[in-house]
Amino acid sequence: MNPPGFEPFQDRLSRDIRNELSAALSSALAENDLAPVRAVAESYLQKGLAAPYVAYIEARLTGYAKALEMIARTGAGDALSRALVLWDLGLFFEVHEILEQAWHGACGAEKEILQAMIRAAGFYIKGEYGYYQAGAKMAGRAVTALEKNRLACAGFALDTLLESLRNLDPVPPKLMDSQKGKKASAP
Repeated sequence: MNPPGFEPFQDRLSRDIRNELSAALSSALAENDLAPVRAVAESYLQKGLAAPYVAYIEARLTGYAKALEMIARTGAGDALSRALVLWDLGLFFEVHEILEQAWHGACGAEKEILQAMIRAAGFYIKGEYGYYQAGAKMAGRAVTALEKNRLACAGFALDTLLESLRNLDPVPPKLMDSQKGKKASAP
């Protein structure tokens, strides 16, 4: 029998780890300190988990540390700016979580853009585990909303994202200028 893999759509432990780490990241961003994430990670690592779980936790710790450093360096204070940092680091579930919190308080075009970015992240979340067809509907809805609000989408590589979503490209695009650590300008 093969050891269990990390698969939050099929495995409760995977889902719990993912959700608790992501929730702790929200606290870490508010405090500009990884202590909440480290506490959650340590609580799981002490359980002697199988390698796929440990690898996921360790990868998230590394990614979250990079995200905090980049957010501090670039001054990314609003939810979308922070989400773009997380996006370029491949932390799509965390993009979803950060934007969903902001979405609840938004209205108008901002709310539609946040929801579209949540759906775009959802496409890549599903894709990480091979569920591209299930994510296709989310990608289509994201494209529609982003196109509708094109003028309000300045500050990231919108056309690149739209092309990737339209083509259901399994390789997520970078949305920021990685050389400068700043948002890429829309073409």
